[in-house]
Amino acid sequence: MGFAKRLFIDIFYFINTSKTYSRIKLFFYNFLENESYKYKKYFDIFMMFLILTSVVILVREVKYDIHEYFLLFNYYVISIVFFIEYMLRFWVTSSVSEVIIRRYENSNLLGENFHFSSTFLEILKLKLHYVLSLKAIIDLVAILPFFHGLRLLRIFVFFRVFKLFRYAKSFQTFISVFSSKKFEFITLLIFASIVIVISSVLIYVMEANNPDSPVNTLFEAFYWSLITISTVGYGDIVPITDGGRIVAMFIIATGITVLAFTTSLIVASFNEKLYEIRETGIIDNFSTKKQYYILCGYENIAKEVANNLLNSKYGMIILDKDASRIEQARKDGHQALQYNPGSAESYHKLHLDLDVQVKAVLCLREDDVENVYTTLTVRSISQDIFILSLLMNQSNRKKLVFAGANEILYSKELVGMVSREFIGQSVAFETIHELRSEFSNTTIEEIFLTDRILEHFVYVQDLENIRFRVVLLGIYKKEDDRFFFNPIGSTLLENRDCLLLMGNPLFIQEFVKYLKKVKR
Repeated sequence: MGFAKRLFIDIFYFINTSKTYSRIKLFFYNFLENESYKYKKYFDIFMMFLILTSVVILVREVKYDIHEYFLLFNYYVISIVFFIEYMLRFWVTSSVSEVIIRRYENSNLLGENFHFSSTFLEILKLKLHYVLSLKAIIDLVAILPFFHGLRLLRIFVFFRVFKLFRYAKSFQTFISVFSSKKFEFITLLIFASIVIVISSVLIYVMEANNPDSPVNTLFEAFYWSLITISTVGYGDIVPITDGGRIVAMFIIATGITVLAFTTSLIVASFNEKLYEIRETGIIDNFSTKKQYYILCGYENIAKEVANNLLNSKYGMIILDKDASRIEQARKDGHQALQYNPGSAESYHKLHLDLDVQVKAVLCLREDDVENVYTTLTVRSISQDIFILSLLMNQSNRKKLVFAGANEILYSKELVGMVSREFIGQSVAFETIHELRSEFSNTTIEEIFLTDRILEHFVYVQDLENIRFRVVLLGIYKKEDDRFFFNPIGSTLLENRDCLLLMGNPLFIQEFVKYLKKVKR
Protein backbone atom coordinates (compact mmCIF):
# COMPACT_ATOMS: atom_id res chain seq x y z
CA MET A 1 0.00 0.00 0.00
CA GLY A 2 1.30 3.41 -0.96
CA PHE A 3 2.18 6.10 1.56
CA ALA A 4 -0.75 8.34 0.53
CA LYS A 5 -3.25 5.53 0.83
CA ARG A 6 -1.87 4.45 4.23
CA LEU A 7 -2.02 8.05 5.46
CA PHE A 8 -5.59 8.32 4.23
CA ILE A 9 -6.61 5.18 6.15
CA ASP A 10 -4.78 6.34 9.30
CA ILE A 11 -6.64 9.65 9.24
CA PHE A 12 -9.99 7.91 9.18
CA TYR A 13 -8.90 5.50 11.93
CA PHE A 14 -8.00 8.53 14.01
CA ILE A 15 -11.37 10.16 13.30
CA ASN A 16 -13.31 7.00 14.10
CA THR A 17 -11.53 6.49 17.44
CA SER A 18 -11.50 10.13 18.48
CA LYS A 19 -13.68 10.67 21.57
CA THR A 20 -13.91 14.40 20.85
CA TYR A 21 -15.16 13.78 17.30
CA SER A 22 -17.66 11.17 18.51
CA ARG A 23 -18.92 13.46 21.26
CA ILE A 24 -19.43 16.36 18.85
CA LYS A 25 -21.21 14.17 16.31
CA LEU A 26 -23.43 12.66 18.99
CA PHE A 27 -24.29 16.14 20.24
CA PHE A 28 -25.52 17.27 16.82
CA TYR A 29 -27.26 13.96 16.18
CA ASN A 30 -29.22 14.34 19.43
CA PHE A 31 -30.21 17.89 18.54
CA LEU A 32 -31.33 16.97 15.03
CA GLU A 33 -32.64 13.41 15.19
CA ASN A 34 -33.00 12.07 18.73
CA GLU A 35 -36.60 12.60 19.84
CA SER A 36 -35.80 11.51 23.40
CA TYR A 37 -33.08 14.17 23.83
CA LYS A 38 -34.43 16.69 26.32
CA TYR A 39 -33.06 19.77 24.53
CA LYS A 40 -34.26 18.81 21.04
CA LYS A 41 -37.68 20.38 21.60
CA TYR A 42 -36.06 23.79 22.10
CA PHE A 43 -34.22 23.45 18.79
CA ASP A 44 -37.48 22.42 17.08
CA ILE A 45 -39.32 25.43 18.54
CA PHE A 46 -36.55 27.76 17.33
CA MET A 47 -36.68 26.33 13.80
CA MET A 48 -40.48 26.58 13.68
CA PHE A 49 -40.19 30.21 14.74
CA LEU A 50 -37.82 30.91 11.83
CA ILE A 51 -40.16 29.18 9.37
CA LEU A 52 -43.24 31.11 10.49
CA THR A 53 -41.30 34.38 10.56
CA SER A 54 -40.15 33.77 6.99
CA VAL A 55 -43.69 33.14 5.77
CA VAL A 56 -45.04 36.23 7.57
CA ILE A 57 -42.40 38.41 5.89
CA LEU A 58 -43.26 36.90 2.48
CA VAL A 59 -46.98 37.59 2.92
CA ARG A 60 -46.35 41.11 4.20
CA GLU A 61 -44.06 41.87 1.25
CA VAL A 62 -46.86 41.28 -1.28
CA LYS A 63 -48.60 44.64 -0.69
CA TYR A 64 -46.39 46.55 1.71
CA ASP A 65 -42.83 47.78 1.78
CA ILE A 66 -40.60 45.73 4.08
CA HIS A 67 -37.55 47.14 5.80
CA GLU A 68 -34.39 45.87 4.18
CA TYR A 69 -33.24 44.37 7.49
CA PHE A 70 -36.24 42.04 7.49
CA LEU A 71 -35.54 41.07 3.90
CA LEU A 72 -31.90 40.48 4.77
CA PHE A 73 -32.98 38.31 7.72
CA ASN A 74 -35.44 36.38 5.57
CA TYR A 75 -33.32 35.72 2.51
CA TYR A 76 -29.87 35.41 4.06
CA VAL A 77 -29.88 34.71 7.80
CA ILE A 78 -32.70 32.14 7.78
CA SER A 79 -31.38 30.54 4.58
CA ILE A 80 -27.89 30.22 6.08
CA VAL A 81 -29.32 28.64 9.25
CA PHE A 82 -31.27 26.16 7.12
CA PHE A 83 -28.16 25.46 5.04
CA ILE A 84 -26.10 24.72 8.16
CA GLU A 85 -28.86 22.42 9.42
CA TYR A 86 -28.96 20.66 6.03
CA MET A 87 -25.20 20.05 6.04
CA LEU A 88 -25.24 18.82 9.65
CA ARG A 89 -28.00 16.33 8.82
CA PHE A 90 -26.01 15.28 5.75
CA TRP A 91 -23.04 14.66 8.08
CA VAL A 92 -24.73 12.74 10.92
CA THR A 93 -26.97 10.48 8.83
CA SER A 94 -24.10 8.07 8.07
CA SER A 95 -20.45 7.61 9.00
CA VAL A 96 -17.91 7.88 6.18
CA SER A 97 -15.04 6.76 8.42
CA GLU A 98 -16.87 3.57 9.45
CA VAL A 99 -17.51 2.64 5.82
CA ILE A 100 -13.85 3.18 4.85
CA ILE A 101 -12.51 1.25 7.86
CA ARG A 102 -14.95 -1.61 7.37
CA ARG A 103 -14.05 -1.93 3.67
CA TYR A 104 -10.34 -1.73 4.48
CA GLU A 105 -10.51 -4.42 7.19
CA ASN A 106 -12.63 -6.69 4.98
CA SER A 107 -10.07 -6.34 2.19
CA ASN A 108 -7.23 -7.26 4.57
CA LEU A 109 -9.20 -10.23 5.90
CA LEU A 110 -9.79 -11.56 2.37
CA GLY A 111 -6.25 -10.77 1.24
CA GLU A 112 -7.47 -8.36 -1.42
CA ASN A 113 -6.35 -4.88 -2.39
CA PHE A 114 -8.27 -1.96 -0.94
CA HIS A 115 -10.00 -0.02 -3.72
CA PHE A 116 -11.00 3.60 -3.26
CA SER A 117 -13.44 3.54 -6.16
CA SER A 118 -15.80 0.89 -4.76
CA THR A 119 -15.58 2.47 -1.29
CA PHE A 120 -16.41 5.88 -2.73
CA LEU A 121 -19.42 4.44 -4.57
CA GLU A 122 -20.76 2.92 -1.35
CA ILE A 123 -20.35 6.25 0.48
CA LEU A 124 -22.01 8.07 -2.43
CA LYS A 125 -24.93 5.63 -2.33
CA LEU A 126 -25.41 6.22 1.42
CA LYS A 127 -25.35 9.99 1.05
CA LEU A 128 -27.63 9.98 -1.98
CA HIS A 129 -30.13 7.94 -0.02
CA TYR A 130 -30.43 10.89 2.36
CA VAL A 131 -30.25 13.61 -0.31
CA LEU A 132 -33.09 12.07 -2.32
CA SER A 133 -35.35 11.51 0.70
CA LEU A 134 -38.48 13.68 0.89
CA LYS A 135 -37.39 15.49 4.05
CA ALA A 136 -33.97 16.33 2.59
CA ILE A 137 -35.56 17.66 -0.60
CA ILE A 138 -37.83 19.92 1.48
CA ASP A 139 -34.77 21.12 3.43
CA LEU A 140 -32.98 21.92 0.18
CA VAL A 141 -35.95 23.80 -1.28
CA ALA A 142 -36.11 25.88 1.92
CA ILE A 143 -32.56 27.11 1.22
CA LEU A 144 -33.31 28.32 -2.35
CA PRO A 145 -34.72 31.75 -1.30
CA PHE A 146 -31.07 32.65 -0.57
CA PHE A 147 -30.87 33.27 -4.33
CA HIS A 148 -33.67 35.84 -4.12
CA GLY A 149 -32.20 37.75 -7.04
CA LEU A 150 -33.98 35.16 -9.14
CA ARG A 151 -37.53 36.38 -8.59
CA LEU A 152 -39.07 32.95 -9.19
CA LEU A 153 -37.08 31.42 -6.34
CA ARG A 154 -38.67 33.77 -3.79
CA ILE A 155 -41.84 31.72 -3.94
CA PHE A 156 -39.88 28.83 -2.38
CA VAL A 157 -40.05 30.75 0.92
CA PHE A 158 -43.57 29.42 1.21
CA PHE A 159 -42.29 25.85 0.85
CA ARG A 160 -40.47 26.35 4.15
CA VAL A 161 -43.83 25.65 5.75
CA PHE A 162 -43.34 21.98 4.84
CA LYS A 163 -40.32 21.91 7.14
CA LEU A 164 -42.79 22.15 10.02
CA PHE A 165 -43.51 18.47 9.41
CA ARG A 166 -39.97 17.69 10.52
CA TYR A 167 -40.23 19.48 13.87
CA ALA A 168 -43.83 18.93 14.99
CA LYS A 169 -44.60 15.43 16.26
CA SER A 170 -48.31 15.83 15.63
CA PHE A 171 -47.60 16.46 11.94
CA GLN A 172 -45.37 13.39 11.80
CA THR A 173 -48.10 11.31 13.42
CA PHE A 174 -50.61 12.64 10.89
CA ILE A 175 -48.32 11.64 8.01
CA SER A 176 -47.74 8.19 9.51
CA VAL A 177 -51.51 7.69 9.66
CA PHE A 178 -51.75 8.19 5.89
CA SER A 179 -48.62 6.12 5.27
CA SER A 180 -50.17 3.12 7.02
CA LYS A 181 -52.98 3.12 4.43
CA LYS A 182 -50.88 4.20 1.48
CA PHE A 183 -52.10 1.46 -0.88
CA GLU A 184 -55.77 2.15 -0.11
CA PHE A 185 -55.37 5.91 -0.56
CA ILE A 186 -53.47 5.49 -3.84
CA THR A 187 -56.17 3.13 -5.12
CA LEU A 188 -58.88 5.62 -4.15
CA LEU A 189 -56.94 8.48 -5.77
CA ILE A 190 -56.57 6.54 -9.02
CA PHE A 191 -60.28 5.74 -9.03
CA ALA A 192 -61.22 9.40 -8.39
CA SER A 193 -58.79 10.58 -11.10
CA ILE A 194 -60.29 8.22 -13.67
CA VAL A 195 -63.81 9.40 -12.78
CA ILE A 196 -62.74 13.06 -13.05
CA VAL A 197 -61.11 12.55 -16.46
CA ILE A 198 -64.08 10.59 -17.87
CA SER A 199 -66.67 13.02 -16.52
CA SER A 200 -64.65 16.00 -17.81
CA VAL A 201 -64.65 14.59 -21.30
CA LEU A 202 -68.35 13.67 -21.12
CA ILE A 203 -69.49 17.06 -19.81
CA TYR A 204 -67.36 18.78 -22.45
CA VAL A 205 -68.95 16.67 -25.21
CA MET A 206 -72.45 17.34 -23.87
CA GLU A 207 -72.09 21.07 -23.15
CA ALA A 208 -69.37 22.60 -25.36
CA ASN A 209 -71.56 22.94 -28.50
CA ASN A 210 -74.38 24.65 -26.61
CA PRO A 211 -73.91 28.44 -26.82
CA ASP A 212 -75.80 28.95 -23.52
CA SER A 213 -73.61 26.51 -21.59
CA PRO A 214 -70.85 27.90 -19.34
CA VAL A 215 -68.63 24.94 -20.30
CA ASN A 216 -66.71 26.11 -23.35
CA THR A 217 -63.24 24.57 -22.83
CA LEU A 218 -61.87 21.26 -21.60
CA PHE A 219 -60.23 23.08 -18.68
CA GLU A 220 -63.60 24.42 -17.56
CA ALA A 221 -64.99 20.89 -17.82
CA PHE A 222 -62.14 19.57 -15.71
CA TYR A 223 -62.64 22.35 -13.14
CA TRP A 224 -66.39 21.60 -12.91
CA SER A 225 -65.73 17.85 -12.54
CA LEU A 226 -63.19 18.37 -9.75
CA ILE A 227 -65.35 20.67 -7.60
CA THR A 228 -68.38 18.42 -8.16
CA ILE A 229 -66.73 15.16 -7.15
CA SER A 230 -65.31 16.89 -4.08
CA THR A 231 -68.95 17.88 -3.19
CA VAL A 232 -67.92 21.57 -3.02
CA GLY A 233 -70.12 22.73 -5.92
CA TYR A 234 -69.59 26.49 -6.12
CA GLY A 235 -72.42 26.83 -8.64
CA ASP A 236 -70.44 29.06 -11.00
CA ILE A 237 -70.57 26.36 -13.71
CA VAL A 238 -73.83 24.42 -14.09
CA PRO A 239 -74.72 22.00 -16.96
CA ILE A 240 -77.86 22.98 -18.84
CA THR A 241 -78.35 20.02 -21.19
CA ASP A 242 -80.07 16.79 -20.21
CA GLY A 243 -76.94 14.79 -21.01
CA GLY A 244 -74.82 17.14 -18.91
CA ARG A 245 -77.21 16.84 -15.97
CA ILE A 246 -77.09 13.02 -16.18
CA VAL A 247 -73.30 13.22 -16.04
CA ALA A 248 -73.64 15.59 -13.08
CA MET A 249 -75.88 13.15 -11.18
CA PHE A 250 -73.39 10.36 -11.82
CA ILE A 251 -70.41 12.35 -10.60
CA ILE A 252 -72.30 13.68 -7.52
CA ALA A 253 -73.13 10.09 -6.48
CA THR A 254 -69.52 9.07 -7.13
CA GLY A 255 -68.27 12.05 -5.12
CA ILE A 256 -70.34 11.04 -2.08
CA THR A 257 -68.94 7.50 -2.37
CA VAL A 258 -65.36 8.72 -2.64
CA LEU A 259 -65.86 11.07 0.33
CA ALA A 260 -67.38 8.27 2.42
CA PHE A 261 -64.53 5.89 1.62
CA THR A 262 -61.93 8.56 2.33
CA THR A 263 -63.49 9.37 5.70
CA SER A 264 -63.70 5.70 6.68
CA LEU A 265 -60.06 5.16 5.69
CA ILE A 266 -58.88 8.12 7.78
CA VAL A 267 -60.93 7.01 10.80
CA ALA A 268 -59.67 3.42 10.47
CA SER A 269 -56.08 4.65 10.20
CA PHE A 270 -56.39 6.79 13.31
CA ASN A 271 -57.98 3.91 15.23
CA GLU A 272 -55.08 1.65 14.28
CA LYS A 273 -52.58 4.32 15.31
CA LEU A 274 -54.39 5.22 18.51
CA TYR A 275 -52.40 2.77 20.63
CA GLU A 276 -49.11 3.98 19.14
CA ILE A 277 -50.07 7.62 19.82
CA ARG A 278 -51.01 6.75 23.40
CA GLU A 279 -47.78 4.77 23.80
CA THR A 280 -45.73 7.73 22.58
CA GLY A 281 -47.52 9.98 25.06
CA ILE A 282 -46.72 7.63 27.95
CA ILE A 283 -43.03 7.47 27.02
CA ASP A 284 -42.87 11.26 26.62
CA ASN A 285 -44.22 11.63 30.17
CA PHE A 286 -41.40 9.56 31.66
CA SER A 287 -39.42 12.74 32.29
CA THR A 288 -41.90 13.85 34.99
CA LYS A 289 -40.24 11.63 37.61
CA LYS A 290 -36.59 10.83 38.10
CA GLN A 291 -36.90 7.17 39.09
CA TYR A 292 -39.27 4.36 38.17
CA TYR A 293 -40.26 0.86 39.13
CA ILE A 294 -40.77 -1.43 36.14
CA LEU A 295 -43.45 -4.06 36.81
CA CYS A 296 -43.24 -7.00 34.42
CA GLY A 297 -46.64 -8.65 34.25
CA TYR A 298 -50.05 -7.64 35.56
CA GLU A 299 -51.73 -10.51 37.37
CA ASN A 300 -53.01 -10.99 40.93
CA ILE A 301 -49.91 -10.15 42.96
CA ALA A 302 -48.74 -7.55 40.43
CA LYS A 303 -52.10 -5.75 40.72
CA GLU A 304 -51.73 -5.40 44.48
CA VAL A 305 -48.14 -4.21 44.17
CA ALA A 306 -49.11 -1.70 41.46
CA ASN A 307 -51.96 -0.30 43.57
CA ASN A 308 -49.58 0.19 46.49
CA LEU A 309 -46.96 1.93 44.32
CA LEU A 310 -49.51 4.18 42.64
CA ASN A 311 -49.11 6.94 45.23
CA SER A 312 -45.39 6.40 45.64
CA LYS A 313 -42.90 9.21 45.10
CA TYR A 314 -41.45 7.04 42.35
CA GLY A 315 -43.01 6.46 38.96
CA MET A 316 -44.22 3.08 37.77
CA ILE A 317 -44.37 1.42 34.36
CA ILE A 318 -46.17 -1.85 33.70
CA LEU A 319 -44.98 -4.07 30.84
CA ASP A 320 -46.98 -7.06 29.65
CA LYS A 321 -47.32 -8.67 26.24
CA ASP A 322 -50.95 -9.59 26.85
CA ALA A 323 -53.32 -6.94 25.46
CA SER A 324 -56.18 -7.74 27.87
CA ARG A 325 -53.97 -7.36 30.94
CA ILE A 326 -52.57 -4.07 29.64
CA GLU A 327 -56.09 -2.78 29.03
CA GLN A 328 -57.04 -3.73 32.59
CA ALA A 329 -53.94 -1.98 33.95
CA ARG A 330 -54.92 1.21 32.13
CA LYS A 331 -58.47 0.97 33.48
CA ASP A 332 -56.93 0.73 36.94
CA GLY A 333 -55.15 4.03 36.34
CA HIS A 334 -51.62 2.80 35.65
CA GLN A 335 -49.11 3.63 32.92
CA ALA A 336 -48.94 0.39 30.95
CA LEU A 337 -47.37 -0.63 27.65
CA GLN A 338 -47.97 -3.76 25.62
CA TYR A 339 -44.30 -4.67 25.47
CA ASN A 340 -42.75 -8.10 25.93
CA PRO A 341 -40.75 -7.91 29.22
CA GLY A 342 -38.53 -10.71 27.94
CA SER A 343 -37.35 -8.70 24.93
CA ALA A 344 -34.42 -6.27 25.12
CA GLU A 345 -36.08 -4.10 22.46
CA SER A 346 -38.88 -3.29 24.90
CA TYR A 347 -36.48 -1.58 27.30
CA HIS A 348 -34.73 0.31 24.51
CA LYS A 349 -38.11 1.71 23.42
CA LEU A 350 -38.64 3.17 26.88
CA HIS A 351 -35.65 5.51 26.41
CA LEU A 352 -34.78 5.04 30.09
CA ASP A 353 -31.33 4.62 31.58
CA LEU A 354 -31.86 1.46 33.63
CA ASP A 355 -28.86 2.14 35.87
CA VAL A 356 -29.91 5.71 36.68
CA GLN A 357 -33.66 6.07 36.20
CA VAL A 358 -34.96 2.65 37.23
CA LYS A 359 -35.07 1.86 40.93
CA ALA A 360 -35.97 -1.82 40.51
CA VAL A 361 -37.41 -4.29 38.04
CA LEU A 362 -40.16 -6.45 39.55
CA CYS A 363 -40.78 -9.70 37.65
CA LEU A 364 -44.29 -10.52 38.86
CA ARG A 365 -45.61 -12.88 36.22
CA GLU A 366 -47.19 -15.96 37.75
CA ASP A 367 -45.07 -18.02 35.38
CA ASP A 368 -41.50 -18.94 36.33
CA VAL A 369 -40.37 -19.38 32.71
CA GLU A 370 -41.48 -15.83 31.85
CA ASN A 371 -39.78 -14.45 34.97
CA VAL A 372 -36.52 -16.25 34.14
CA TYR A 373 -36.52 -14.86 30.58
CA THR A 374 -37.29 -11.36 31.84
CA THR A 375 -34.54 -11.55 34.48
CA LEU A 376 -32.01 -12.75 31.90
CA THR A 377 -32.97 -9.94 29.52
CA VAL A 378 -32.77 -7.18 32.12
CA ARG A 379 -29.50 -8.52 33.51
CA SER A 380 -28.00 -8.56 30.00
CA ILE A 381 -28.77 -4.84 29.72
CA SER A 382 -27.65 -3.84 33.21
CA GLN A 383 -25.43 -5.68 35.66
CA ASP A 384 -26.23 -3.39 38.59
CA ILE A 385 -29.99 -2.91 38.53
CA PHE A 386 -31.98 -4.54 41.35
CA ILE A 387 -34.25 -7.36 40.15
CA LEU A 388 -36.95 -8.91 42.30
CA SER A 389 -38.76 -11.95 40.95
CA LEU A 390 -41.82 -13.90 41.96
CA LEU A 391 -41.32 -17.67 42.27
CA MET A 392 -44.22 -20.04 41.76
CA ASN A 393 -42.42 -23.40 41.88
CA GLN A 394 -39.60 -24.04 44.35
CA SER A 395 -37.77 -26.21 41.81
CA ASN A 396 -37.13 -23.12 39.65
CA ARG A 397 -35.39 -21.10 42.37
CA LYS A 398 -31.87 -21.94 41.13
CA LYS A 399 -32.80 -20.90 37.60
CA LEU A 400 -33.85 -17.47 38.81
CA VAL A 401 -30.69 -17.14 40.89
CA PHE A 402 -28.50 -18.09 37.92
CA ALA A 403 -30.49 -15.67 35.71
CA GLY A 404 -29.46 -12.83 38.02
CA ALA A 405 -32.40 -12.12 40.35
CA ASN A 406 -31.29 -10.23 43.47
CA GLU A 407 -34.35 -11.19 45.50
CA ILE A 408 -36.87 -13.99 45.11
CA LEU A 409 -40.36 -14.09 46.59
CA TYR A 410 -41.84 -17.56 46.86
CA SER A 411 -45.61 -17.20 46.81
CA LYS A 412 -46.17 -20.10 49.23
CA GLU A 413 -43.88 -18.68 51.90
CA LEU A 414 -44.99 -16.12 54.46
CA VAL A 415 -43.21 -13.31 52.64
CA GLY A 416 -45.35 -14.13 49.64
CA MET A 417 -48.44 -14.08 51.83
CA VAL A 418 -47.56 -10.61 53.07
CA SER A 419 -47.01 -9.41 49.50
CA ARG A 420 -50.23 -10.95 48.26
CA GLU A 421 -52.70 -10.39 51.10
CA PHE A 422 -51.45 -7.36 52.99
CA ILE A 423 -49.85 -5.27 50.28
CA GLY A 424 -52.07 -2.30 51.09
CA GLN A 425 -51.34 -2.27 54.81
CA SER A 426 -49.07 0.10 56.70
CA VAL A 427 -45.96 -2.04 56.18
CA ALA A 428 -46.39 -2.68 52.47
CA PHE A 429 -44.37 -4.27 49.73
CA GLU A 430 -42.51 -1.07 48.92
CA THR A 431 -41.32 -0.75 52.53
CA ILE A 432 -40.09 -4.34 52.58
CA HIS A 433 -38.46 -3.88 49.17
CA GLU A 434 -36.76 -0.64 50.24
CA LEU A 435 -35.34 -2.23 53.37
CA ARG A 436 -34.18 -5.39 51.69
CA SER A 437 -32.74 -3.79 48.56
CA GLU A 438 -31.05 -0.71 50.00
CA PHE A 439 -29.75 -2.19 53.23
CA SER A 440 -28.01 -5.52 52.77
CA ASN A 441 -27.89 -6.09 56.56
CA THR A 442 -31.68 -6.35 56.80
CA THR A 443 -33.45 -9.68 56.42
CA ILE A 444 -36.74 -11.45 57.12
CA GLU A 445 -36.79 -14.62 59.25
CA GLU A 446 -39.46 -17.11 60.30
CA ILE A 447 -39.40 -18.41 63.89
CA PHE A 448 -41.67 -21.25 65.06
CA LEU A 449 -42.87 -21.17 68.67
CA THR A 450 -42.39 -24.25 70.84
CA ASP A 451 -43.83 -25.30 74.18
CA ARG A 452 -40.55 -24.34 75.82
CA ILE A 453 -40.80 -20.78 74.55
CA LEU A 454 -44.50 -20.58 75.43
CA GLU A 455 -43.71 -21.38 79.04
CA HIS A 456 -42.45 -17.81 79.37
CA PHE A 457 -44.40 -15.90 76.72
CA VAL A 458 -48.19 -15.77 76.56
CA TYR A 459 -49.01 -12.64 74.58
CA VAL A 460 -47.29 -10.69 71.81
CA GLN A 461 -46.57 -7.84 74.20
CA ASP A 462 -44.41 -10.24 76.26
CA LEU A 463 -41.93 -10.81 73.47
CA GLU A 464 -40.04 -7.50 73.94
CA ASN A 465 -38.85 -7.61 70.33
CA ILE A 466 -38.61 -3.79 70.23
CA ARG A 467 -35.84 -3.96 72.82
CA PHE A 468 -33.80 -6.01 70.35
CA ARG A 469 -34.70 -3.65 67.47
CA VAL A 470 -36.55 -6.43 65.67
CA VAL A 471 -39.83 -5.75 63.83
CA LEU A 472 -42.64 -8.30 64.19
CA LEU A 473 -44.39 -8.24 60.81
CA GLY A 474 -46.99 -10.84 61.65
CA ILE A 475 -47.95 -14.22 63.04
CA TYR A 476 -49.01 -17.24 61.04
CA LYS A 477 -51.32 -19.51 63.02
CA LYS A 478 -51.06 -22.92 61.45
CA GLU A 479 -54.02 -24.35 63.33
CA ASP A 480 -56.37 -21.79 61.79
CA ASP A 481 -54.33 -21.35 58.57
CA ARG A 482 -54.52 -17.58 59.05
CA PHE A 483 -51.98 -14.81 59.00
CA PHE A 484 -52.26 -11.89 61.45
CA PHE A 485 -50.45 -8.88 60.09
CA ASN A 486 -48.97 -6.40 62.61
CA PRO A 487 -50.67 -8.19 65.56
CA ILE A 488 -51.82 -6.23 68.59
CA GLY A 489 -50.10 -6.73 71.93
CA SER A 490 -52.92 -8.84 73.41
CA THR A 491 -52.73 -11.48 70.66
CA LEU A 492 -52.39 -14.93 72.26
CA LEU A 493 -49.30 -16.96 71.37
CA GLU A 494 -49.90 -20.66 70.71
CA ASN A 495 -47.90 -23.78 69.94
CA ARG A 496 -46.72 -24.07 66.27
CA ASP A 497 -47.31 -20.34 65.67
CA CYS A 498 -44.80 -18.84 63.25
CA LEU A 499 -43.36 -15.37 63.88
CA LEU A 500 -42.35 -13.31 60.83
CA LEU A 501 -39.47 -11.09 61.96
CA MET A 502 -37.58 -8.36 60.09
CA GLY A 503 -34.33 -6.73 61.14
CA ASN A 504 -30.56 -7.02 61.29
CA PRO A 505 -29.54 -10.71 61.21
CA LEU A 506 -27.45 -10.25 64.37
CA PHE A 507 -30.34 -8.63 66.24
CA ILE A 508 -32.71 -11.39 65.14
CA GLN A 509 -30.18 -14.00 66.25
CA GLU A 510 -29.90 -12.41 69.71
CA PHE A 511 -33.67 -12.15 69.97
CA VAL A 512 -34.09 -15.87 69.15
CA LYS A 513 -31.51 -16.76 71.77
CA TYR A 514 -33.44 -14.65 74.25
CA LEU A 515 -36.67 -16.49 73.42
CA LYS A 516 -35.08 -19.88 73.93
CA LYS A 517 -32.99 -19.15 77.04
CA VAL A 518 -35.03 -16.65 79.01
CA LYS A 519 -35.77 -17.63 82.62
CA ARG A 520 -38.72 -16.14 84.45
